[in-house]
Amino acid sequence: MYKDLNLADVRAFTVIAEQGSFTLAAEKLGCSRSHLSKQLTQLETYLGVTLITRTTRAQRLTDQGEFFYERCQHALDVMEQAVAKTVDNAQNLQGNININCVGGYIGEEIVTRLVNDFISAHPNISINLDFSSQRVDLVLDHFDLVFRMGELEDSGLVARKLMDITNCTLAAPAYLEQRGIPSHPKALHEHSCIIGSINHWSFQHKADAQQKAEVAITGKFRCKNGRVMKSSALAGHGIVRLPELYCADELRTGELVHVFDQWLIPATPLYLLYSKDKFQPARLREFITFTTQHFLDYV
Repeated sequence: MYKDLNLADVRAFTVIAEQGSFTLAAEKLGCSRSHLSKQLTQLETYLGVTLITRTTRAQRLTDQGEFFYERCQHALDVMEQAVAKTVDNAQNLQGNININCVGGYIGEEIVTRLVNDFISAHPNISINLDFSSQRVDLVLDHFDLVFRMGELEDSGLVARKLMDITNCTLAAPAYLEQRGIPSHPKALHEHSCIIGSINHWSFQHKADAQQKAEVAITGKFRCKNGRVMKSSALAGHGIVRLPELYCADELRTGELVHVFDQWLIPATPLYLLYSKDKFQPARLREFITFTTQHFLDYV
């Protein structure tokens, strides 16, 4: 009913009522007396009531004016508090950040340590870190930032590349002694593979990137958790494809070894994604800067 009510006219009325004078009110608002008089007339016309009785020498609030002033002043105070709080929350390093992230080693070890250090540096910022594996929509799922692996579709999001993740094909020495070492990726058909979220493994030759092979793999064990997949490989249950950084200790000790010398799996990029927003809150800008500058320190 009151969607066309002009808040500037309401604000002008409250200042006139506060100051008790058009002249003083005009000075406070930085406008002319005639402009204020026009605003008050517009408001009274809209409401259909007289708010201020005025003569050339004096003015006073009517009963309706007193009632309207008290309630409008309170409402404007609430609005000013809301504006101040909104601006303060956006411009200062405080508030909450909702983050979706890949799980496993990257999420549980790298990103978690980065987040903990960021919180220590900025105690007025809280972070909700979500490890759900499905691809999320930042807007619909109420996330501010997403750590995502793999090539990206053109989604209109800002993508900051953090690193390329080196992948490798590994097995326990005992498994290879028992089943033999495959001479070519196509030979994986003859082996038991430990399967994660990818059913087709792509390879390219180290000496000639034009030589490529794609294999539909099979196996008795499937799990989308990298730690569990590594554990299964250590138990001798098959050949596994994992990021090398997941298995640095096991490769160093020889508990796991590379299956192929001449074939490699293309690296997987890791991105930090967020929506385009020229009014991005300071807490998000700070986290993005911290992450892009220091991410590799945690790898």
